[in-house]
Amino acid sequence: MRLILVGSGKLIYFLARQFASKGYHLTIITHDSAEATTLSRQFKATVMVGDGSNPATLKDAEAYRADALLALTAEDQNNLAACQVAQKQYDVSRTLALVNDPDNQAIFQELGISIAFSATEIIASLIEQQLEQEDIKTVMSAAEGEVGVVEIALNEDSPAVGKTIKELEISSQAQITCIIRNQYLVSPERWTRLQVNDRLVLVSRPEHYGPFLRVLTGEGT
Repeated sequence: MRLILVGSGKLIYFLARQFASKGYHLTIITHDSAEATTLSRQFKATVMVGDGSNPATLKDAEAYRADALLALTAEDQNNLAACQVAQKQYDVSRTLALVNDPDNQAIFQELGISIAFSATEIIASLIEQQLEQEDIKTVMSAAEGEVGVVEIALNEDSPAVGKTIKELEISSQAQITCIIRNQYLVSPERWTRLQVNDRLVLVSRPEHYGPFLRVLTGEGT
């Protein structure tokens, strides 16, 4: 595996240590010459001083041979530019960018970055999962975090109790995939009427999760 890491600081250090321990071929591009010297002494890696969004720098880093590029600087525009140059000029198939401003995450994804991740969003999600109500559990995420799978238990106060699935006003991007009723699996149909103590397995894109939750439980954001 040939990886290019663009950035500086502890994140680059610990990732380099992790990848180096697995025997990956690493190239690190940092703007800090002192850090470059330190990293080159600590890891078996090619360490360069420069701008990771500069096409000439990426050429020198042999981006055309890289399996993936990770852009992890503190500037979103630099991370985006590095990924786009790697993709368009050197055919790097997988690009991963740190998104410092969570509002930019969707933009990165729309512009074709393979994975755009926000530390803020990840931490917030972890905290929310820890604070979730007992009757709402996050089961897993899929499609690189684009889709979430959640289990919800309906109680007697849930506004969805007594309604058919057809009567629920929910987006096509948020679906009930299974109902667990009295320990048995029920395949949800449009005319299936929801009952107290039903446990619903939901699949939803993140932006539809809040409205979906409100329809089912009266809770949510």
